[in-house]
Amino acid sequence: MAPPVAVSPLIKTARYSALIAGIIYGKKRYDNLKPIAAEERRIEEEEKKVREEQERIAKQLAEASEDTILK
Repeated sequence: MAPPVAVSPLIKTARYSALIAGIIYGKKRYDNLKPIAAEERRIEEEEKKVREEQERIAKQLAEASEDTILK
């Protein structure tokens, strides 16, 4: 096997610069999207509560109508 070839300092610098730029971009993107996702989760939770309340009311109405039909 041949010994490893020395990598140019320019290539090393470019690779690490791209790595650091990617990390910085990812952090900014994450910070930008985090509040949006939190708001979506909050809205979904509110909709879930409303949906569960409507299902509970519908179930009570169905049980009440069954009671009146049977009696």
